[in-house]
Amino acid sequence: MSRTGARSAAKPRPAYRCSECGWETAKWVGRCGECQAWGSVAEVAAPTTRAVAGPVTRPAVPIGEVSVEESAFRSSGVPELDRVLGGGLVPGAAILLAGEPGVGKSTLLLEVAAQTARYQRRTLYVTGEESASQVRLRADRTRGVHEELFLAAETDLGAVLSHIEEVRPELLVVDSIQTISAGDLDGVPGGVTQVKEVAAALIRMAKTRNITTVLVGHVTKDGSIAGPRVLEHVVDVVLHFEGDRNSRFRMVRAMKNRFGPVDEVGCFDLSAEGIVAVTDPTGLFVENHDQQVPGTCVAVTMEGRRPLLAEVQALVTHTAAERPRRTTSGLDSSRVAMVLAVLHQHCGIRLHQQDVFASTVGGARLVEPATDLAIAVALASASTGRPAPRGVVAMGELGLAGELRKVRDLPQRIAEAARLGFQVAVVPGRSGGRDRDVDGMRVIEVSDVASALRLLSLVGDR
Repeated sequence: MSRTGARSAAKPRPAYRCSECGWETAKWVGRCGECQAWGSVAEVAAPTTRAVAGPVTRPAVPIGEVSVEESAFRSSGVPELDRVLGGGLVPGAAILLAGEPGVGKSTLLLEVAAQTARYQRRTLYVTGEESASQVRLRADRTRGVHEELFLAAETDLGAVLSHIEEVRPELLVVDSIQTISAGDLDGVPGGVTQVKEVAAALIRMAKTRNITTVLVGHVTKDGSIAGPRVLEHVVDVVLHFEGDRNSRFRMVRAMKNRFGPVDEVGCFDLSAEGIVAVTDPTGLFVENHDQQVPGTCVAVTMEGRRPLLAEVQALVTHTAAERPRRTTSGLDSSRVAMVLAVLHQHCGIRLHQQDVFASTVGGARLVEPATDLAIAVALASASTGRPAPRGVVAMGELGLAGELRKVRDLPQRIAEAARLGFQVAVVPGRSGGRDRDVDGMRVIEVSDVASALRLLSLVGDR
């Protein structure tokens, strides 16, 4: 190889990185190929050093000799959060909690910090978005003041690390990671470089000092966690806190969990007095009627591994408009339109000249296909003016040919409905299927939606 070729081979290739999401490319572009941000791609210096072997902190040992006592679960004091985490807080774990503004992240974590302090475990709450007095006012309102709960209002990473060295907490809460910045790095707080460095420093401190660390993360307009994707990879647990602003009901979902399942949800009630765990949320979504009412049916949906009962309500009215209205609340409008088409084609229920309104009770959002049959029963009941029999729940996915398809976790759904006092469950099954008792509940199998509606006396024989 010529000398010129050797020099060109040794020269590092320029790299370009997006300051918003960390996406890298070999050439400059005006728009990021990952987050689609304009003008965020800039050249970064290529690394010129190579890693070499160095001293180890601890020698490698057989896995059977590693102690697990230091990583035993400790209750957070909030049972619903323990359920999502798989048992509680793990010492040395890094937890990322994300959610929309105003959903209640700070209120939940202040409650967790206060409960941890009541167990005589020192807790440090670092706020970068509020002043210390503002957090104290919220703690007074929620009865979260305790001598083992320390509060610091800081936005500098060095100051936060100094507080950790001085307080030596067992639980660290940082609200939020996008507000903390390292003074020796370029970039604004919340940028890719700053978030990566702050997260790395806090997680390194958590692992070396065995401190449970909870980081609050902002979300973008589309609901994803703001900042580089690597943030979700380096933490142990990723939780999403979600809820409708028009409702007090909140849910925490585990999107990643190295210590437990990822299909659990925790339910909470957010009020002026603070946040309260809801161990049995079904009552929020089922209306108690003194008499049978047309246009209602109870569905059983699965939130993670938890069955929840929710009531579907429908209203059908005559209209003089050329195009009837189709309005939904808490339901997928496309699935409701599909159910209307199936009822029209296979059950003889003509609603093309009526306005149709369909909603759920209590702000519940039902997107699972297993709620199709309950929607069909509510719509048929509203159109005929005949109420469904009292104490009936319906579950099943509806096909375009009018057939009912089986749903997952059917025994758990039936057991939950029986526990709450329902007497009859209409479920998918074979033609002329079984009629059996399960947990004191009558379970009737039907093969199609027309058979289900005839069984409930909502339509006649065609």
